[in-house]
Amino acid sequence: MSAPFRIVFGGYQGPASVHTRGAEVFAAALTRITDGDATVELRPNITAEGHKAADLLTLVEQGDIHGCYFSSSYMAGRVASLALFDMPFAAPKRDALFTRLDGDLGVYIADDVARQTGFAVLGYWDNGLRHISARRALTGPDDCKGLSLRTLASEDHQRAFRALGFDPRVIDVKDLPTAVASGEVDAQENPLTNIYNFGLHRAQPEITLTGHLQGVAPVWFHRATLESWPADLRQAIRDAITEASIAQRGFALEDDSSCTQALRADGARLHSPSDAQIRAFRDAVAAENASTRKRIEGPALELFEQPQEIAV
Repeated sequence: MSAPFRIVFGGYQGPASVHTRGAEVFAAALTRITDGDATVELRPNITAEGHKAADLLTLVEQGDIHGCYFSSSYMAGRVASLALFDMPFAAPKRDALFTRLDGDLGVYIADDVARQTGFAVLGYWDNGLRHISARRALTGPDDCKGLSLRTLASEDHQRAFRALGFDPRVIDVKDLPTAVASGEVDAQENPLTNIYNFGLHRAQPEITLTGHLQGVAPVWFHRATLESWPADLRQAIRDAITEASIAQRGFALEDDSSCTQALRADGARLHSPSDAQIRAFRDAVAAENASTRKRIEGPALELFEQPQEIAV
């Protein structure tokens, strides 16, 4: 390895974010592993630079930034295997999912991404177990009817949420706090860490713990640049990402607990649906999940080991 190398790694959240903290672990690990021959320049929040959060993927695929984390949902329209994570109430348990992503499923998806895009996927971060906040608790699909809901830029998400009765609206995360505070949307869905850190509970204090999606944030790198670097640097980056992935997932689990307490202390009310209520939500999206499933190749579905509650 010829020194020095400077790796630019981007994000879109503030210092309390589990992703920002994961990026900091990556930076420290790479410096340590390479004895300082490679360092990481963190751009932790590109929205503070005037960008939309979604610009991050474009900046990386163009090579303007070397790497980033970002939700898989934004790429599922281009890489069908990523739609595995966009079927509500269908994911394996959190620990089982990430075990699979650290194994053959993760390799399959990374190869799929490389075939169809300019990215290399080097790891998978925990993008949170997603719940719904609103001005009232949601006990079933009937409570969702007519409510505008902020969603990610995923057609699969939008179809599923329409099936639940929502009017889905795509809003960049940069604009999300304002959209919630102003009443532009009646509801939104996010992990507890985002609901708390973005202050969304102040305008939407009723949080229904649907756990409808387990978010995955792959670690994306500009593949051509990565492949141009020396082999020992590429291996060091992979090793540092592996270390950061373990830490980041731990941060996500810790935040579920700490943010639950913080939200309650701040006046939010967290509602746990009954098994029957979850079944009603699941039944409402079953046809849309089946539609999503049809465009995913069989080997990916087998590695994901889709639960049987999806109606085909």
